[in-house]
Amino acid sequence: MLNCLVIGSGIAGLATAISLQKAGHHATVFEAYNGPSNGVGGFLTVAVNGFDALKTLELKDAAANLGFSTPKMSMYLGSTGKHLIDFDYGGSLPDGTTARTMTRSELYGMFREAAGARGIRVEYGKRLATVKEAPDGVTAVFADGTSAHGDLVVGADGLHSAVRPLIDPSSPAPRNIPLLNTGGIVESGLLPPRLLDVEPGRMKMVFGKRCFYCYMQDPEGRIWWFANPLQRSSEDPAALDHRARKSWLTHLVAGDRTPMAKIIAATDGIIRPYTTSDFPSIPSWHRGRLVLVGDAAHAASPSSGQGASMAIEDAITLGRSLRGISSSDIPGALSRYEKERRNRAESVVEWGRRNAAP
Repeated sequence: MLNCLVIGSGIAGLATAISLQKAGHHATVFEAYNGPSNGVGGFLTVAVNGFDALKTLELKDAAANLGFSTPKMSMYLGSTGKHLIDFDYGGSLPDGTTARTMTRSELYGMFREAAGARGIRVEYGKRLATVKEAPDGVTAVFADGTSAHGDLVVGADGLHSAVRPLIDPSSPAPRNIPLLNTGGIVESGLLPPRLLDVEPGRMKMVFGKRCFYCYMQDPEGRIWWFANPLQRSSEDPAALDHRARKSWLTHLVAGDRTPMAKIIAATDGIIRPYTTSDFPSIPSWHRGRLVLVGDAAHAASPSSGQGASMAIEDAITLGRSLRGISSSDIPGALSRYEKERRNRAESVVEWGRRNAAP
């Protein structure tokens, strides 16, 4: 049994800890922040490949009860309202499972509950400072002066990973995508049911005059939406208060033949606009007893719709690569993991960047 130190308690970190435990190892998760991130973040979509991976973790059924099914997409021109194309969002699994849209908090909560039920410990307030390496193991040293010794360190600590530069200091910085991301959810009953002119579960993607955006309706009548305004150096929408944020977004969709202006007006709690980034290829995902998973290795643009699903795939692949090995076999197992995952992950990153191109 390996003693695995997982850095980061987001979706990637918790999925990895569960996968490592299923592979017969012990995993402890260390989180830089002082507590869980319940209620943090907007919403995301778990694609069918993500659900296929969740089946390996015995969490597919739990995730299938979150959010709502979103198996279809349609694209329109905002200026004219012209319908461009309809298509499936990734098809379905043999049992009929489709992509599902849910809040990030729901998915995180499911993983946190599953990890707790399996006895996986999460230690908070443990910001990684460095890792000391020795022939027989690694020691993670934290900013509070404490440390933990193990056989392996897994960097599941996201876009600004502290583990990545320890693997290779020459790893490139994240590259900026010149789009902002914002959105929200309109509670049911605030707008007429027929306003969207689309059945529940279908994502309506719109190429507006000034902004790309998407809206959809869930079976309860709530309207979920996101928008990707161009990032301009002359403005900082993140600094706007809620009222000014509504005004800014309403201007961006003005003149489009869609209900987006009414949707924005009815939204309470619009997500503060944030910049988006992704990662080009990095030199290596592993070195010695250190390895990366999820966004720490291959962050993709939100437009890929694959961030959570790819992190879960990483988790099960790493667990499978480490199954049944001893401490001395770790470097070879990590090499196999990277070889299996790199090409697929990097192709998704580039696909997402093309989708996000203004």
